[in-house]
Amino acid sequence: MSLKRNEFRMYQRTIHKTLLILYFLLSYNRVEGQKKLSKLEDVELEKQLKILNKPAVKTVKTKYGDTYDCIDFYKQRAFDHPLLKDHNFHPKMKPTLSRIKKDSTFSSTTNRSSTIWSKDGGCPFGTIPVKRITKDDLIRLNRMPPPEDVTFDNEYDVVAITQISYNPNNKFAGAGMDTTVYNPQVNGQQHSGSRLKIHKGSDIVQAGWRVDPTLYGDTNTRLFIHFQAGEIRCFNTLCPGFVQVNHDIPLDNSLNDTISVRGGKLWGLVVHIERDLSGNWWFLLRKDFTRIGFWPQSLFTDLKSFATNVDWGGVVYSPSGVPKPPMGSSYFPIENTSYDSYCTDLAIVNEKGKTIEVDTTVTHTDNPYRGEFKLLSRGTQNKYFFIYGGPGESTHV
Repeated sequence: MSLKRNEFRMYQRTIHKTLLILYFLLSYNRVEGQKKLSKLEDVELEKQLKILNKPAVKTVKTKYGDTYDCIDFYKQRAFDHPLLKDHNFHPKMKPTLSRIKKDSTFSSTTNRSSTIWSKDGGCPFGTIPVKRITKDDLIRLNRMPPPEDVTFDNEYDVVAITQISYNPNNKFAGAGMDTTVYNPQVNGQQHSGSRLKIHKGSDIVQAGWRVDPTLYGDTNTRLFIHFQAGEIRCFNTLCPGFVQVNHDIPLDNSLNDTISVRGGKLWGLVVHIERDLSGNWWFLLRKDFTRIGFWPQSLFTDLKSFATNVDWGGVVYSPSGVPKPPMGSSYFPIENTSYDSYCTDLAIVNEKGKTIEVDTTVTHTDNPYRGEFKLLSRGTQNKYFFIYGGPGESTHV
């Protein structure tokens, strides 16, 4: 174990060195297109691309034009992590959950039914879809802002969230939500999204939807995951760690066909993050708990055991001096779930594996956004919603 830990520390130093090299190589005038890459810069980028882009069994495209490589499960980026070198994971892995799942009798949104793949089909079983990284992606990712802080006391991200009251003795084995999917307008380095976040100490796992031109290169609403393990922070599979098992659903999947219309048809993203009996943290989608993949227990220090914090809601970012972007539906909540962006079916999983519906929370909302945890009617039922959002510092309300 000490040998593996030494390898992990060497791996951390390598990551930091690589990022530092990229920073200096790419810290030219950041107005895109005003300077061509030097030969040295180009060579370094090619090296990084060879590390990131694994050999493809098949290359496929989505109907949105995204290019994905179908990578052999055992050659995926996760296993470049030194702590996962001697793994025994396989494509048919399932979470060893200690309880029987029970679907909610209430459906707040319409389930997604269409496929994202073009006529050539998706990836075959035994492979996983990974979006191909380009030089432009690497240059753009060098400008990624710092990730959201665990305390919300930073100058970068602004949130409207609801959370379980903090207690150092909390023991959460997971959480879930159903969140409406919108496409708030962002520009440049701004981002806006909705997420479920589970953390303890300096370790974080989170998932949801996000509009982020810096991360994705477009303004589509896309699926995302993020983890922080000590000093390592990573979206999707941009660095080793997350083990993907699903061969059909990419981690950065465009949700273009499932954007809610305020006052009209609503689409939801059902997200679960749960710790199985082996200590792995699984990312699951939809009410049928579709397996996407997991963060192995060995990645973490604080999250080797149970989590102490869970929160749900919206997050935005805008560079200093730039007006803050819209959040959620881009409108302030009016306590009407046909018009408000919301998270509902909030649930936590306790240390015994029992699912508990959340009916009491603490809300944290930064200006200029609003958020409320309310018991509201939807059809013939009353249930709890966290309604949130706002236009940011744009002109409409």
